[in-house]
Amino acid sequence: RLCIPVPLYHCFGMVLGNLACLTHGAAIVYPNDGFDPLTVLQTVQDERCTGLHGVPTMFIAELDHPRFAEFNLSTLRTGIMAGSPCPTEVMKRVVEQMNLREITIAYGMTETSPVSCQSSTDTPLDKRVSTVGQVQPHLEIKIVDPETGATVPRGERGEFCTKGYSVMHGYWEDPAKTHEAIDADGWMHTGDLATMDAEGYVNIVGRIKDMVIRGGENIYPREIEEFLYRHPQVQDVQVVGVPDQKYGEELCAWIIAKPGTQPTEDDIRAFCKGQIAHYKVPRYIRFVTSFPMTVTGKIQKFKIRDEMKDQLGLEEQKTA
Repeated sequence: RLCIPVPLYHCFGMVLGNLACLTHGAAIVYPNDGFDPLTVLQTVQDERCTGLHGVPTMFIAELDHPRFAEFNLSTLRTGIMAGSPCPTEVMKRVVEQMNLREITIAYGMTETSPVSCQSSTDTPLDKRVSTVGQVQPHLEIKIVDPETGATVPRGERGEFCTKGYSVMHGYWEDPAKTHEAIDADGWMHTGDLATMDAEGYVNIVGRIKDMVIRGGENIYPREIEEFLYRHPQVQDVQVVGVPDQKYGEELCAWIIAKPGTQPTEDDIRAFCKGQIAHYKVPRYIRFVTSFPMTVTGKIQKFKIRDEMKDQLGLEEQKTA
């Protein structure tokens, strides 16, 4: 009995939700025609759902809803978290507080129909909360140096590429864009940075275009976001790079505080001090009530960056 609060015009709702249920004879439960955390919690309880899908922001909204504790979620067992990077701390809370002991993470993109990697219900918990699992059957994946295209050693960062039956033929009537994304050997270049361990478990560490270069240091916002999620008063966080005259770029964190808490910039900096490298501590910290998002739940980091540039009067650095 799968509760599907994700949009049906998106691969997550249509393929991992509807089609998966239809091909396996499972019950489909739609909580609403648009996402509402309270409706989801009520529906899971009333319909005794065993599975629940969602993007991380949906699970966060459900966990932190003021009435969360009122609902009996004991029937839940499994489901998929996907659509955006899944923070380790959020996964842990979903397993412990929502009874989703067999929840999995799926990783992919619409262009790959959509999933390339996924954890299994029996993947060890430490791997299930911190990786996107292993390659799906009948597909190939590799992690390459974005500059040279050479496959990188295990454990090293590179661009995630995938190949196989699930990769699209191309973008509609746009051969130039297709050629940019799919190379001559049929590998789809995702633009995502990833690592792979000795057992084949993949970890997505960020987007190539989101990487921040501060004073010559490569900084991956995902790493700082994962750290800040551990702060007891942080509900959700997004980190971006903004232009800086001295260092080229500086870090900026937008933070949604947990209900009933009022953390300060000093609280966040004190939490970082001595725990992460000084150059990874965000220079700019803003407390907000929401993030700019697409209707499918993807955070629009470029809008955060643009708004901060406007607020601070920053100009992009000119490159020779």
